[in-house]
Amino acid sequence: MAIVIKKNLPSATVILSRPDKRNALTRQMLADLIQALDDLHQERKVRAVILTGAGTAFCAGMDLAEMQETAKQPQREAWEQWYEDANLFRDVIDKMRLFPKPIIAAVNGPAMAGGMGLICASDIVLAAPEAKFALPEPRRGIVAGIVSPLLVFRVGSSHASNLLLATRTIDAEEGRRIGLVHEIVKGDLLWARGQELAGEIAKSAPEAIQLTKRLLNETIGENVGTQLSTGAAASATARTTEAAAEGLAAFLEKREPKWL
Repeated sequence: MAIVIKKNLPSATVILSRPDKRNALTRQMLADLIQALDDLHQERKVRAVILTGAGTAFCAGMDLAEMQETAKQPQREAWEQWYEDANLFRDVIDKMRLFPKPIIAAVNGPAMAGGMGLICASDIVLAAPEAKFALPEPRRGIVAGIVSPLLVFRVGSSHASNLLLATRTIDAEEGRRIGLVHEIVKGDLLWARGQELAGEIAKSAPEAIQLTKRLLNETIGENVGTQLSTGAAASATARTTEAAAEGLAAFLEKREPKWL
């Protein structure tokens, strides 16, 4: 299984477990992540969820090899798959945002592209000193349509523009400076700190925590859901372009893309 759940009350830990692929997200992993959150929703004694990655990376984003295989299909079938893929990722992000319990991202290493989306959809972000953050989609001819509104919601439009348009890679310290990261914790203490936070959360009434999270995500962030749907459409459309085909091929062939 590429999604592993471990319970250690008052938390449950969801582990992205494809370390050989830097935990790149396949369609099956996204579906399994939704199922994992549905299952943990029913666990009353689980008061918070810790999300982390196996190995040295948190998440490298979407599985680009899977995306390239889709590009080989007949055009109409490929386009339909792009839209299904974008909507599936949007569903994961919405599931995390609307999940009634706090989600603590324990970022053990690089978090790129869709991995940044998982971080922005989390409520509290802990990062190891070696964590890195980036949205390199434009360098691959695609668009971070779903992550963009979340990033603006978390860190503001100025920082979001800097990351999205310059495709910069930032470290944990800069992530904390702009508000993407809440705490920097030594890698071997990362999960323990997440568990400690889960214990602090468990001291509060679960109904109060749930209502507070709803207040943040459905009231203060009331427009984010609509923006995510718009972003999913933009992301899917970008994947149908010649630029995307060239960008993905260049990445997998380990060469610089040749833009028209």
